[in-house]
This record gives sequence, C-alpha cells and structure tokens, in this order.
Amino acid sequence: MRSRFRSDRGLTVRMGITLFLLGLLYVGFVAALIALLKSWVLVVVIVALLFGAQYWFSDRIALFAMRGRIVERDDYPELHGVVDRLSALADMPKPVVAVSAMDMPNAFATGRNPDNAVICVTTGLLRRLEPAELEGVLAHELSHVAHKDVAVVTVASFLGVIAGLLVRFAFYSQIFGGRRDQNTLAVLTVVMAVSAAVYAISFLLIRALSRYRELAADRAAALLTGRPSALASALTKVTGDIARIPTKDLRTAQAFNAFYFTPAFGTEPGVGRFFATHPSLEQRLDQLGRISAELGEAALPGKS
Repeated sequence: MRSRFRSDRGLTVRMGITLFLLGLLYVGFVAALIALLKSWVLVVVIVALLFGAQYWFSDRIALFAMRGRIVERDDYPELHGVVDRLSALADMPKPVVAVSAMDMPNAFATGRNPDNAVICVTTGLLRRLEPAELEGVLAHELSHVAHKDVAVVTVASFLGVIAGLLVRFAFYSQIFGGRRDQNTLAVLTVVMAVSAAVYAISFLLIRALSRYRELAADRAAALLTGRPSALASALTKVTGDIARIPTKDLRTAQAFNAFYFTPAFGTEPGVGRFFATHPSLEQRLDQLGRISAELGEAALPGKS
C-alpha cells in the first residue's frame, strides 16, 4: 500500500546502491570467514541467526535499550491523537506508540515494515514541544516508516554489527586466549583485520545514506503537514536543548544516533561531521526554508 508521503527517487536509488554494495561486501565477508575458519556451516548458521534476530526483533531491542514502553491511548491521549491524524492523512497503518522516560528530547522510528512499526518519543520531547512542533517531528518519523528506510538501515547496519563483534572476539581471544600456535594466531589476526575493514566500509556507507534520508524525511514531513516552519522550530528547539543535556546522559543514546530525529551530541561534532548520521542543523533549516517559500508560508525561525 502506497502512502501519501511524497516519494523520493533520490532516497530510493541511494538505498538500492547501499544495499547492493553492502550485499557484495557481505558475500565477500562470509566467504573470507569460511575460508579462514574452515567451517561454512558454523559461519552460515551464526550469521543467519544474528541477522534474523536483528531483523525480527530490532524494534524490541531499540525500545529496551532506550527504556521505551508501549503506551495506550488512555495513558497519552494527545500523543495518540496526533499519530492517528498523521496516519490517516498519510493513508498508512498506525504504528505502535511508545514513550521513553528520558529527559533528552528526541524521537525515533523502528520496525521492519509499515505494518510492524513503532514510533517512540521521549518524555523530554513531549514536555518541550508545542502541538504543531510535535506533529512535525512525528510526521518526520512516520515518513521514515513510509519510505522503508528504517528497515534498510536496520538491515544495512547488520554487517557492521557482526564485523564489530568479530573484531572484539578476535582481539580478546588474542589477549586472554592463553598459549596458541602460530597458525591460530595468524587466523585470528586476519579475521580481526578483515572484520575491521568491513566495519569501516559499512560504517561510511550507512552514514552517507543516513544523512540523505534525514533530509528526505524533513521534506516529506513538511509537505505532508504543510507547516515546514513548525518542523524547523522543533529542530531548533531540540538541537539547542540536547546541547544542554550532560554528556554522561547522552553516551547511552549515541549508539542509536542513526535512528533519532536529531543526533545525541552535546556539541557540534567538528571533523566528525564527515562521519555524522545527520546533516547539519543549517542544512536542514535551509531546506525547510526553501519549502516554506514554495508553500508561501511565513519565514522560518531565525530566517529573514
């Protein structure tokens, strides 16, 4: 079923290219592991189980990690009301609604398809945003579900997760494994090197896709609601408030930056912007400013 969110050909092409390149990397990675470990059954079974767990349970894993809980209409009637309106406006299934008891203002969407999606907001976000701003943020997250880029990022990140786990396993095996023959040490070293290379490549591919998909979600949300200024106001407010959250409270959240409405960084990441999961605030506001002009809306906050 097609939603009324504006489709984005650029996003579709980028998702296809990313999955194709990661697929090639994935095949080569598994082949290298089989050659090194000399047990294709073990490698295939472990990889298949981990991939299945991430694909089918990614929503539960994300909610658990961010202390989110599914909430009913009686608990948060206004939140459910906004999600109801947006789902009807977009002509798509209503996602499960969840709330995380965190002061950090943020939101994320997860799930393998529109019929099995979850949108989670933090209590910090609900406390800070006006109704129109909250609608803009939720429309942004709902567009991720409609564009299916949530599922793509979940699948794409799988290879990096496996490679990262193997790097750690090989590293600690060398440190704490006791006496080993030269062949075993050589195999562990090669596994760690291959895994590190695969992790680095998948990391860069996912970051490039993630930055574009955030701009695509901003565009789709602004056009669906017809109020890009409300989304811009939410972006400005949330980004400013996150900068005031203590760094120690952001560390747990940073592992899920690729899924968030705005990244959990206390300050501008500097050189790290080249590896960032999101475009800069300026890029996002500039785009919303152009959309606002096209729609004939009043000037955005901070814009003349």
